[in-house]
Amino acid sequence: MTDKTGLDRIDLQILDILQRDGRLPFQRLSEQVNLTPRPCLERVRRLEKAGIIKGYSAIVDLPRSAPPLVILAQVTLADHLVSQQAFIAEIQRTPQVQDGWMVSGTVDFLLRIACQHIDEYRQLADAWLASTAFRIEKILTTTELQTIKRAGRSPG
Repeated sequence: MTDKTGLDRIDLQILDILQRDGRLPFQRLSEQVNLTPRPCLERVRRLEKAGIIKGYSAIVDLPRSAPPLVILAQVTLADHLVSQQAFIAEIQRTPQVQDGWMVSGTVDFLLRIACQHIDEYRQLADAWLASTAFRIEKILTTTELQTIKRAGRSPG
C-alpha cells in the first residue's frame, strides 16, 4: 500500500531509519526493513534521485572554551510583497543564521542565529533593521540557554 506521496510502508521505514542513523550500512538497513541489500539500495537511490532524501549530515557539538551565543529571532516584515524574497536571500547567505523558517502567525520568520558575542548579533540585527531592501518592522529575540533536544530529523 502506498500513501499519497507514492511512498510505501518500506520506503517510510527506510526514511525513518536513515533519519536516526544516516551512516547505517546497507546490509543492516536491509535487514531492518526485511529486504535483501540490492533492492534496499535501489530504494534508497530512488528516494535520493526523487529529492526525498536531500543529503546526509552529522550533528556536531564541538567542545569550546566559550560556547557561541545562540539567539532565536522572530522577524516581522513591514511589506511582504516588496521584501520577502530579499530577506530570504539574506538569511540563506548569512553564515550566522543556523536555521530559518518562514512561519504563520504574528511573525514572518523564525531564525536560529549563532554568534560569538552579543555585539556580533547586534551588528547583524542593526544592519537588517537599517536595510531598505528588507523593510523589517521588528525583531523579537530570545537567548537559547540550554539545548534540551536536537533531533536533526524531519517530523512524521
